[in-house]
Amino acid sequence: MFFRTVCSCLLIITRRKSVHLLPSSSLFFNKSKFYSSWGSTKDHRNFKVKLSLFMDPKSEEILAPFRASVKEQGDLVRSLKADGATEIEIKKAVAELKVRKKILEDKELELAPAAATFDRAKMEDLLKRRFFFDQSFAIYGGISGQYDFGPMGCALKANMLNAWRKFFILEEQMLEVDCSILTPEPVLKASGHVDRFADLMVKDVVNGECFRLDHLIKAALENIARDKKTSEEVRTECQDIVIKLDGMTKDDMSAVLKKFKIRSPLTGNELTEPIEFNLMFGTQIGPSGLIKGFLRPETAQGIFVNFKRLLEFNNGKLPFAAAQIGNAFRNEISPRSGLIRVREFTMAEIEHFCDPSDKRHNKFKNVRDTKMLLYSACNQMDGKSAELKTIGEAVDTGLVANETLGYFMARIQTYMIRIGVDPSRLRFRQHMSNEMAHYACDCWDAECLTSYGWIECVGCADRAAFDLSQHSKATNVRLMAEKKLPQPKTISVTEIQPNKPVIGKTFKQKAKAIVDVLSSYSIDEIMSFKNKLEADKEATILIGEEPIKITQEMASIKMYDKVVHVDEFFPSVIEPSFGIGRIMYALFEHNFRFREGDEQRSFFALPPLVAPIKCSILPLSSNAEFEPFVIKLSNALTNLNVSHKVDDASGSIGRRYARTDEIAIPFGITIDFDTLKEPYSATLRERDSMSQLRIKLEELPGVVADLADGRLAWSDAQKKYPKFEQQESTKHGEE
Repeated sequence: MFFRTVCSCLLIITRRKSVHLLPSSSLFFNKSKFYSSWGSTKDHRNFKVKLSLFMDPKSEEILAPFRASVKEQGDLVRSLKADGATEIEIKKAVAELKVRKKILEDKELELAPAAATFDRAKMEDLLKRRFFFDQSFAIYGGISGQYDFGPMGCALKANMLNAWRKFFILEEQMLEVDCSILTPEPVLKASGHVDRFADLMVKDVVNGECFRLDHLIKAALENIARDKKTSEEVRTECQDIVIKLDGMTKDDMSAVLKKFKIRSPLTGNELTEPIEFNLMFGTQIGPSGLIKGFLRPETAQGIFVNFKRLLEFNNGKLPFAAAQIGNAFRNEISPRSGLIRVREFTMAEIEHFCDPSDKRHNKFKNVRDTKMLLYSACNQMDGKSAELKTIGEAVDTGLVANETLGYFMARIQTYMIRIGVDPSRLRFRQHMSNEMAHYACDCWDAECLTSYGWIECVGCADRAAFDLSQHSKATNVRLMAEKKLPQPKTISVTEIQPNKPVIGKTFKQKAKAIVDVLSSYSIDEIMSFKNKLEADKEATILIGEEPIKITQEMASIKMYDKVVHVDEFFPSVIEPSFGIGRIMYALFEHNFRFREGDEQRSFFALPPLVAPIKCSILPLSSNAEFEPFVIKLSNALTNLNVSHKVDDASGSIGRRYARTDEIAIPFGITIDFDTLKEPYSATLRERDSMSQLRIKLEELPGVVADLADGRLAWSDAQKKYPKFEQQESTKHGEE
C-alpha cells in the first residue's frame, strides 16, 4: 500500500542515517551513508500518483469500518475533554486518534484511482545530475538536513519568490522588511521558543551519537513486534506503546527504554537518559560571549518587534500587513525526506495586523466563490473525507474563523496553483484543538500530496494578539494600536502607583526596572498584587529571576474613572507562512514527466512563470552564418529581461531539445537554414506539447517575453502564428 511503502522507505533511511547530531570530531558522514539516501544508487521506487481523492460507492463501503473507528476515537476525545480528564489521558486518546486517522488516510490513498506511477529515484537522479540541488559538502560525505542549490535550483527559487513578492507584497501593498537572523535570547524567551521549542533525544554513551527518542523507540518496538519469536502479549504491548508515543512524558519514554533494553541501533552501545534538546541553534553575540542568542527559528518575530515602527509608517492605520522573506534554522535531531525536513530553510511570511473586533476583509468578495478542498477538524475526528466548498460558504458557516483568514487561504491556493502545484493534490487541513498553539484562534495548513504522503507547505493561522502582548510585557514598550471612538466613554482604571523616591532610595540601580515591571502589570496581576500587599504588608515581584519584596510604603493601588476618546488594543495577527523548500519539492513531484513512448526522456513541466530559464536558442548546426542571428536574439531577450540559454553544442537538435527539457526550459528557438532567408524567421517550440510555430525574428523576443510572463497563452499563439510541420515527423525522437 502507498502509505506502508512510504513508511518502509523512511524506516530504511532512518536506520541507515540515525546519527544527525555529531561531536566535532566526527562532524561529517561518510559517502556511503550520503549516497544511500539521495540520488542514483537508490533502488527505483514506484509510487502511484493519485489524482482523485473522491471515493466511489464501492470504495466507501470498504472505508466504512475505518471511518467508524476514527469517529469512535474522536468521540472519546471529545468526551474526555468535556469530562475534564487529565492532560495525559487526553494526549493518549489523541495519539490513538492520529494513528487511526493515518490508517484511514492510508486506505483512502490505496483505493483512490491512480492516473500514473511516479518514480522518485529517477526524479532525484535528474535533480542531482542537472544540479537543481545537492547535499551540502557532498565531497566530504555531506551533512543530513542541509542542501546547496545549483544554478537551476537558484533560478527556480528566485522565480518562485519573485512571483510571491508580486502576488502578495505588491498586489496587497504590504510593507516588506528584512530583519536580523541573529536573535537575542530575551526575544525568543518572550515568544515562548526558549521554553517550548524542544524534542527529547538520547546519546550513545560511548561515541556520543544522538537519536531523536520517539523515532528511536518507534523503530525499535516495530522491529520487536515483527520478530516471529515475540509473544503475542509483548507484540500487543509494543503496538500499544507506539500508538501512545505522542502522548508520553519524558519519564514514560525512559521507562520504555529500560523495559525493552533499547540500545544504539548502530553500535549496540547503551544510551543515556532522555535529554531535552532545544531545536534552536544557540550562539554568543559579541566577543565577550555574554550576550546569548540564537539563529532565528522563524522570521515572524522580527516583524513583531518592529510593529511600532511599521504602524507609524502606515500612519497609525489598521489593517496593514508586513512581509519578510529569509532563512530560518531548526536543529532537527533527525532530518529526512530531502527538502521536506531540513535544518536551514527559506520562509516567506506575512503578518496581517487587524482589529480583533473586526476581521472582515474588503477584498473577500473577490475570492468568495473560490472552491477549495477543506479537511476540517470535525471531519478528521469523525472519520470523514475532505470536502469541496467555496471559501465564502466556509466563512459564512463559521468553519473558517473570519473573512481575513479565508481571504488569505484563497490567495494561497491561487498562488500555489499558479506556480505549478497540481490542484487535485492540494488541500487545506484544519488543525485540531490539540495541535493548535494555545494562543491561536484557527489554523489551516495547505498540504500537498507527494510520494511522502500529505506534507504541510503553507500554514495560515489566526495568532490573535499573543506575540505583540508578550513582547510588550517583556520590554514595557507599548505595542498597541488605537481607534477613535464614535462617542467618548468613561472607563474604570486600576493601576499601581509606585513611590519612586522610596524605591529609588531602597533599590538604587534596580529602581527603574522595578517601576517598569509594576507599570506593565495586567489588571489580574494588579489585583493579585493588591491582595498580597493588603494581607502580608508586602508583595514579591520578579526582576529577571531575582525576587524583590515591595512594601506598602513603596507602592499603592489607585482606582479611578477616566473619559477616553480612543480605544487602545493589541491587534490580532493573521499569519500565512510559506515553506519555500517544501513547495519546491512538491513542484518537482507534481511536474515530473516522461515522454510518451520513451521513458528514458524525463523532464520537468514547470510553468513558464517559475521555470529556471525561460527560453533556449538552438542553432541547427555550427554553421557560421547562424551566429549573427543567435547574437541578435540573445541581446533582444536580455533587453526584455528574459532568461535564456544558448546551446550550440554538437549533437542532433533532438538531443539538445531533450537537454533543455530536463532543466524545464518551456520554449526553444531554433535557428535553421530558412532563418537565413528573408523575411527572417525561426521556429518556436513549446516544451510540453513539442509543437512548433514559425515566427518572424523581429517578433520572436516579444512573443517569448509575453509567453514567459503569462500575458500570452501558447494556445493563443497557435491561433496567431503558422504551425511548423517539418520537424514534427520524428515526433518523440526529434532527431
